[in-house]
Amino acid sequence: MATVSGSVDRIVFRNADSGFCVARFRLTDPESRQDSTTIVGEMPAVRVGEVLRLTGEWQVHPVHGRNFRVERFEPELPSTRDGIERYLASGAIRGIGPVTAARIVDLFGDESMNVLDQSPELLREVTGISKGRLAVIEESWQTQKQIRDLSMFLQDHGISVGLAARIHAAYGDEAMDVISRDPYQLAHDIHGIGFRTADSVAAHLGIPRTSPSRYVAGLKYVLSEATESGHVFLPRGELLTRGAKLLQARREELEPALLEMLRRGDGVVEGDTVYLTPFYKAEAGAQRLLRRLSETPSALSLDPRIDPELEVVRAGESQGLQLAARQSEAAIQALREKVSVLTGGPGTGKTSTLRTIIHALEALDISYALCAPTGRAAKRVAETTGRPASTIHRLLEYQPGTNTFGYDHVRPLPADFVIVDEVSMLDILLFYHLLKAVPPESHLVLVGDADQLPAVGPGNVLRDLIASETIPTVTLTDLFRQARGSQIVLAAHQVNRGEEPSIANEADHDLFFVQADTDERVVEAIKTLLRDRIPARFGLDPVEDVQVIAPMHNGRAGVISLNTEIQGLLNPPRPGVPELNRANRIFRLGDKVMQIRNNYDKDVYNGDLGRIAEVSPEEGAVSVMFSGDEGAFPIEYSASDLDELVLAYAVSVHKAQGSEFPCVVMPVVTRHFMLLQRNLLYTAITRARRLCVLVGSRKALGIAAATDHGDRRYTALADRLVGKMPEPEQAELF
Repeated sequence: MATVSGSVDRIVFRNADSGFCVARFRLTDPESRQDSTTIVGEMPAVRVGEVLRLTGEWQVHPVHGRNFRVERFEPELPSTRDGIERYLASGAIRGIGPVTAARIVDLFGDESMNVLDQSPELLREVTGISKGRLAVIEESWQTQKQIRDLSMFLQDHGISVGLAARIHAAYGDEAMDVISRDPYQLAHDIHGIGFRTADSVAAHLGIPRTSPSRYVAGLKYVLSEATESGHVFLPRGELLTRGAKLLQARREELEPALLEMLRRGDGVVEGDTVYLTPFYKAEAGAQRLLRRLSETPSALSLDPRIDPELEVVRAGESQGLQLAARQSEAAIQALREKVSVLTGGPGTGKTSTLRTIIHALEALDISYALCAPTGRAAKRVAETTGRPASTIHRLLEYQPGTNTFGYDHVRPLPADFVIVDEVSMLDILLFYHLLKAVPPESHLVLVGDADQLPAVGPGNVLRDLIASETIPTVTLTDLFRQARGSQIVLAAHQVNRGEEPSIANEADHDLFFVQADTDERVVEAIKTLLRDRIPARFGLDPVEDVQVIAPMHNGRAGVISLNTEIQGLLNPPRPGVPELNRANRIFRLGDKVMQIRNNYDKDVYNGDLGRIAEVSPEEGAVSVMFSGDEGAFPIEYSASDLDELVLAYAVSVHKAQGSEFPCVVMPVVTRHFMLLQRNLLYTAITRARRLCVLVGSRKALGIAAATDHGDRRYTALADRLVGKMPEPEQAELF
């Protein structure tokens, strides 16, 4: 680590949310060989003219040259007349501009900062500073001081100073008192701070490791981690065992903490299970809402003039379709039953059935809404049905500022039918919010492939609904003639039966296998496919049309390494092509990228793919071009937003779910054995529309097809639907 001192000469870029700053810095270190340099890092509230002592490392950017990466900063107020005037004129303090700054320095000279800090009432002597303006100046100065002091406090206790503004916004001038009193409150109140960070702060502050607050926070963290793995709850014993390991405590020591967590309303115990409160409300609420929906008659079911069987025949004829028996049964079921499920694998006619349902609704002049859990899934169902579709969040008019939905039980959706596609991707929280917004007299049709991977979020909604046998369900199993000619479809069904897919080594069909015995050879084979074989033989663009999908993130044939390799192959560094190095990730003009979190303010969602259209290295920002229902649109990403973007030449199977690509290339290697399982391979193969290439070893392919761990998630929706779980004593519907 190196240390430099100096003053801020100019702010090049600042992100108010993250505190990330790029600035020109005037060095005062007598040993320095240069007068000024560029500094980058998290430095909230740093202003022009401010004197800083910086600790960090020198680094060299390939385009912008040498700069200093700040790890820690210690502010000192400017002491010279020139420094003071530049600082006050910078706009750091509301109510003081360049003219007023000059007047203050003319009157108070080197003592200007002391006057501002200790005797601000003397500023009334400055021409143009009224009583009201003085109040504005004092308030702004105090806020700046608090954030600056808080930044130093956070640095001393191992918290990113980029969170200083967010913490100050939450707690105001009580921030340091709140943190000192109970640092675990940070994990509860501040997005971006988890238990481990709060625990580190607590250790810095000398809080005992047996503190009740620590134990409560630890148990909540264990439950939260469980939801990240798809569980809705944990058995009580498993929660205490995991908590004891995390907290290095005995299980019996955690019993009082569990009771305290329940007393605070943060959790719910039901029998031998423990939930975080929101997930308990979602699961229990989903069961009650489904029952209410099923038991409430609809206008369609009460109208004796409507014959579902006849309407389905007419809808099929209007499309020139001759529906199979199970397809007709599914369509009739949707019109007859209040809640119904349509499931089946690729090539079994789910899309034709769904189109028939929609045609019947349109013929009857029945209003409907068509939606899916993600943006790409919604776009796909819109393309296959030829009807507008939206994400569930957009359909329900999600309000990110308040974390609420515009449509709910008070203001239900204006639709007689709600159709949801790709329900396998639906987690229990979103399902609950959807159910709240569906009018009791409406129909709900749930469409999906239960053999695909379950949702990334907690729950296993589609499988639980089917397993309960309480929701009318039709499973399509027969392959249509055109599907039987596809090796992709046939292989998917073989995998689903636990059989190793029969794949030729030559590209005779739409699915083939490339033998590669080591991870290094797998990577080289994939690069050869992208650079030469696929474009030459199939005329597919390696960036736009081909998607590499990998089971794991790490390893030589994992997502992270593959992205680096493919970026170097398809979009290497070139003179004049701008790029941005952010946390060891390089974003280059033209790169294929993916949004990895829902960002409702920007209207981009987890799994959306785009291309980098502009790069601004000085500002640490990029512009990404996404495609939507109404064409391409650009989204700006500042330095603080870049953690929402990753390279997407290769993506995980989970991230690819709900999407289709002209071509899918997938490494299948024994190193990925922990994730090589049937539903993962099945999901990956079914993402390919025209061509699928598997690269690796036959042994790994056989392992994946034969391994059916299932998704052992702790969920109780199926049990609730069949009445195995007790009704809550004070069950509120919402």
